[in-house]
Amino acid sequence: MRIEHVALYTNNLEEMKNFYTKYFNGIANKKYKNTKKGFESYFIFFETGSRLELMHQKGICDTKTECDNLGTGFVHMAFSVGSKEKVDELTATLVAVGCIKASDPRTTGDGYYESSIFDPDGNLVEITV
Repeated sequence: MRIEHVALYTNNLEEMKNFYTKYFNGIANKKYKNTKKGFESYFIFFETGSRLELMHQKGICDTKTECDNLGTGFVHMAFSVGSKEKVDELTATLVAVGCIKASDPRTTGDGYYESSIFDPDGNLVEITV
């Protein structure tokens, strides 16, 4: 198992993309847009294989303390488990031991098969193929 990516919300999507590509030699994918949700994102790929997901959503606060919901900064970390079956199995195991499920296993609009749970401290963890 490996950490698949770390995600950050930002209100400065293009500036953040340029920062990580220029100074950390990352390579950005084509911008993903979900106009229905007012959501946009880039994945920044690094030579080690790690990735950073930079995300913007309409109405996001500048900090989490300014609102009860989403704010800029750390959003989630994702673990790749290797297959859809393992995503399903680990999700079921974690729910059975008391983790709160944030989302059922599914294929997302940008092509991921994933589920989401909250760890014991309430941090969002994605389980991906």
